[in-house]
Amino acid sequence: MAQDAFPNIEVKTLDGQTVNLKDYTGKGKITLVDFWATWCLPCQKELDVLADLYPDWQEEYGVEIVAVTLDTRRALAKVAPMVETKGWEYTVLSDTKGNAQEALSFQPIPQVFLVDQNGNIVYAHTGFEMGDEEELEEIIAKLAKK
Repeated sequence: MAQDAFPNIEVKTLDGQTVNLKDYTGKGKITLVDFWATWCLPCQKELDVLADLYPDWQEEYGVEIVAVTLDTRRALAKVAPMVETKGWEYTVLSDTKGNAQEALSFQPIPQVFLVDQNGNIVYAHTGFEMGDEEELEEIIAKLAKK
């Protein structure tokens, strides 16, 4: 995959503050940006697996995970309770306007982008099956050694 800089994408925090997704990437850290929705069961499975791995990945590789929900404004009320119930410890943001799908040209979710320490997209993956996280970790490990 060509190394493209992660674009400026306006999203919101769960309490409604406007932020730029690009501000969460680069800055010397590897960032995994995961797009999901409350109605998407593969998304939830993926985020559960990532939640289990997150403490180790943070410790070993200094990885940050940012999960961006694509739920509509109406469905947004379900997001915070789901995050709390599942105990997801990473940053959760919301994109009710579909800015990210337009800027990054993707449709189905879950959709993962791995962003290197310099803010470049180095890997993208659509969908989730058990085992995908192992491939992800291999790539993260290589990036961490650079």
